[in-house]
Amino acid sequence: MKTIRQFIAAETKTISVLILLSAFSILLLLFRIKLTQSHYFLFLVWNLFLAGIPYAITSYLKTLKHINTLSLLIIGSVWLVFLPNAPYIITDLFHLRYSSAHLVWLDTLIIIVFAITGLIFFYKSVLTMESIIKTYVEKRVVAFMLPVLFILVGFGVYLGRFLRFNSWEIINKPWTIITTILEIITHPRTHSAACFFTICFGLFLGVFYYIVKTTTIENKKRL
Repeated sequence: MKTIRQFIAAETKTISVLILLSAFSILLLLFRIKLTQSHYFLFLVWNLFLAGIPYAITSYLKTLKHINTLSLLIIGSVWLVFLPNAPYIITDLFHLRYSSAHLVWLDTLIIIVFAITGLIFFYKSVLTMESIIKTYVEKRVVAFMLPVLFILVGFGVYLGRFLRFNSWEIINKPWTIITTILEIITHPRTHSAACFFTICFGLFLGVFYYIVKTTTIENKKRL
C-alpha cells in the first residue's frame, strides 16, 4: 500500500487531469442525452473505460519493487492487447456521419474530449512501460521497439474499427483473429487499405509520442 500511495502522490497532476477530463466528457455526454433524449453516444463511456485499462496496468507495474521477466511478459502481453483501445476513440469521429446538422458541433466536441482523454491514457501508459522495460533491456532495443509498438497499435485500431474485433475476442475467438491477421500480412496488396491505415495511424501515434516525451523531459528540466 505504501508504494501505491507514493505512486498516487507522484502522479497527482496526471490523475487529476484524467479525472477532470473524464468527468467533463461524461457531463457533455449527459447534456447531449438530456437535450436529444438519445443514448446513442453512450458507447463512448465504455470506450473510455477500455482506454483506461492499459494505464491501470502500467500504473500497477510501477508500484512493484521488482517483477520477474516472465511475469512482465505475461502482463505486458495483456497490456498490448488492450492498448489500441486508448487511441481507438479518435476513430469514433466516424459516427459524426449520423449526427444532425444542428448538433454536429456538439457531437464533434464530445468525441474530441473523449479522444483527448484516451490519448493521455495512451501516452502516459506507453511512457511508463518504456521506463519499466529500460530496466530489463538496452535503450537502443527500446528505441527499436517503440516504432514497432505504434505500428502494432495502429493495426489493432484497424482490426477494431473496420473488422469489428474486440480485445477480449483474443480469448474466445483466437483462431479467427490469427487467421485474419495472417491473411492481411501474407496478402498486403489485397489488403492495401489495412496497410495504409496501419502505417498512417502508427506514424501519427509516433510523432505525437515524440512531442509528448520531449515536452515532458523539458518540463522536468525546468523543475
